[in-house]
Amino acid sequence: MTVLLAILLGTAFGFGIHRVGASNPSGIINMLRLKDMHLMRVIFLAIAVSSTLIFLAMTLGIMDASQLSVKSMTWGVIVGGMVLGIGWGIGGYCPCTSICALGEGRKDAIFFVLGGLGGALLYMLIFDYISGTFLLDPLLGGKAILADMTPSNEVAIVSGVPALATALVIAVIFTTIAYFLPTSSEPEAL
Repeated sequence: MTVLLAILLGTAFGFGIHRVGASNPSGIINMLRLKDMHLMRVIFLAIAVSSTLIFLAMTLGIMDASQLSVKSMTWGVIVGGMVLGIGWGIGGYCPCTSICALGEGRKDAIFFVLGGLGGALLYMLIFDYISGTFLLDPLLGGKAILADMTPSNEVAIVSGVPALATALVIAVIFTTIAYFLPTSSEPEAL
């Protein structure tokens, strides 16, 4: 049942990525160049809706908070994020959008997917060498969370505020930003 649910949710997510144009590298590059705000609006609205739904589901007991995993902040996360960001800016794809573009038959996505797999293989091969270095030591306290869905339902940063209230504030902020982003024309083809 879990595999079937993952396939259904993955297919729906991939369809949404395709539908909003995020599998088109020119749309992503134009967003990163601040020429076309369509995808940025979609991303901000997705953050608003998903944060509200996740915390609502946890508050109502539909979803168990232990299903969420907060990763520790390390120098390796910063370096990896920079590598991902550079690749995203150059190729116009992130890992998810590249898979969607590959499914659409875009030949340039093949190189991005292969590069991502090659990078994962390289990381796996050098992991033993870097595991003892500063790259994987916790940074700035390690795990940082904004809201904690403990039985007391308090926010980790500001004590005494319900986590759902925090999610709703985040939703309002991101929806407001998305609303005021300038509208743009369709992205040009690469």
